[in-house]
Amino acid sequence: MPESEALHASHRLEYPYARSVGPVIGAFLTGLRDGRLLGVRGSGGSVIVPPTEYDPDTGDDTGEVVEVGPGGVVESWAWVPDPLPKHPSDRPFAWALIRLDGADTALLHAVDSGGPDRLATGDRVTVRFRPAAERIGSMADIEAFVPEGGAA
Repeated sequence: MPESEALHASHRLEYPYARSVGPVIGAFLTGLRDGRLLGVRGSGGSVIVPPTEYDPDTGDDTGEVVEVGPGGVVESWAWVPDPLPKHPSDRPFAWALIRLDGADTALLHAVDSGGPDRLATGDRVTVRFRPAAERIGSMADIEAFVPEGGAA
């Protein structure tokens, strides 16, 4: 059997679509635009962040929207030494699960700590929003979380 070259073709996988967000996620995104962090009360009283329309434990509708944060505790994290173009930062940062004050679930977001030696599980962080004029009602309205008591 003769040798042949492997075939190559460029391919771009993406899902460009628009989605309506509804009243629960819409309130969350509006809160981000306004510089506030919001969660929703689950059927058992727990506060879910980011909010969902249905309680993940029971499937029941969630209840009232409640403000949480702006600080919280790092539950787990992973350092990103070489950010990619689509990452939220062009300098090294951590992806972290952050349980915001008043919430019972954790939010995944970037932490700008200044280095992996300046972040640990259990550390307190606080939100750093983009300037108000740049906010549009998206997760990108949160620039990053930073160590409490001082920005990185």
